[in-house]
Amino acid sequence: MTQTSRLLALVSTALLLQGCASTGPPMKAACYHRDAADEIDIGYCEAVRSGNTLYISGTVGRGEMGAAVKTVYGRLDATLKANGLTFANVVKENVYTTDLDAFIADKDLRKPFYGTTFPAATWVQVQRLYVPALVLEVELTAVYPN
Repeated sequence: MTQTSRLLALVSTALLLQGCASTGPPMKAACYHRDAADEIDIGYCEAVRSGNTLYISGTVGRGEMGAAVKTVYGRLDATLKANGLTFANVVKENVYTTDLDAFIADKDLRKPFYGTTFPAATWVQVQRLYVPALVLEVELTAVYPN
């Protein structure tokens, strides 16, 4: 190995260790599980952190929409808190519902969780969710402060 190739190897290693270069996707942290047995059976994690971003899987609710909204956002609040965040850290919200009109009618029930800081959002009506009795599924993306 020549002096130049040794130097290039050292620089490449240093860059990889500093995160300035990459040989693949960033490593993700261990999963946060709310119900590990059920989540492992289905094959997902409640939340996964990659770098300074937390991705929260779709959190579901059933029954009357108002009750589903309160249940889902309460669970999301618990997941955020378990990962050291709040709704103020949420930058993206995706809502999937089987009845968009009912969700819109009850949209104010989610506002207290966000306060005055709202994320980018997408709200979509779908024909059905994973379990037919479900009426609402919300996923969030949150960012840790620097």
